[in-house]
Amino acid sequence: MTRVAITLAALLGLVATLLGLVLGAGAVASLIITARALARHPPEGPFVAVTGGRLATIQAGPETGARGTVVLLHGASANASDPMEGVGRALAAQGFRVVAFDRPGFGWSDRLSGADAAMPSVQGAAIAEALERLGVGPAIVLGHSWAGALALSLALDHPERVAGLMLVAPVALPFREDRTPPWYWRLALKPPVAWLLSRTVAPPLGLYYLDAAARNVFVPQPVAQDYVARSRAALVLRPDTLLASLQDLIALPAALDAQAPRYAELRVPTAIVAGGADNAVTSALQAEPLSRMIPGARLVTLPGIGHMVPWVATDALAAEVSRLAEGLAKARLPVPTEP
Repeated sequence: MTRVAITLAALLGLVATLLGLVLGAGAVASLIITARALARHPPEGPFVAVTGGRLATIQAGPETGARGTVVLLHGASANASDPMEGVGRALAAQGFRVVAFDRPGFGWSDRLSGADAAMPSVQGAAIAEALERLGVGPAIVLGHSWAGALALSLALDHPERVAGLMLVAPVALPFREDRTPPWYWRLALKPPVAWLLSRTVAPPLGLYYLDAAARNVFVPQPVAQDYVARSRAALVLRPDTLLASLQDLIALPAALDAQAPRYAELRVPTAIVAGGADNAVTSALQAEPLSRMIPGARLVTLPGIGHMVPWVATDALAAEVSRLAEGLAKARLPVPTEP
């Protein structure tokens, strides 16, 4: 063996040793991060048994005598606390029964059907089953960001559960090519790469960037006070949840290609609320064209507001929910007859 070959072999051995140490340290850190997240953020509401497992909920407001029921569906990499702490508590204080779900694989909900659960249609079927078990519906379904696609899928496939749609900064239409997930995300899903990364380096890296990610999603508004704690954001750092989040984002473009042509079929009262300064989900590419596709949809654009509408424009969003609920109530009233 030549001296060059010996040197190269030694270098590769050193690299392998260092990589092993990094992955080993990451694995230990991931176990600690997961244990702390679970301890700090225990389940807050009842579970609902569905096919394949159970979904976790957070519930607020009166169960009897309510003005109506609002179902909250959270966006990517979040959980039920995000919309509940953003707008849900305010709606409950106004007399609504509010039911927020951890989507399959997030918060305390089971993933139910593995990678197949990344599709909004699959998640919608699970949510519809849970609502039936709870005796809820038809309800106003509020979907934020990624869950705009989920709320729309629920209305298309399970209309008996949906009285009205409130789509908030929704992702609903096929992406432009430059907004599709990059190749290295797809590589990260290849076994055993996904298993290895999600259980070693991904959780500590996620923890390091958690506060910065929160600031970025609130732009141009400042991040809400105690947002990371109140939204239970650290629950996304668990290995299985990180993998579920990645699967959801990668599967979404194909799902939107399939369901977007059906939006003209919708006959449910719909309001779309978007931030005029949303750089995460641009209104001109999503909310505005969507409002023209859904018959009778009402578009509300909030000037200067970014992506986190439920947190930074809570009163305005709650007012739109009330307006939708009042319209539904009037539609249910009997038509007066002339004497």
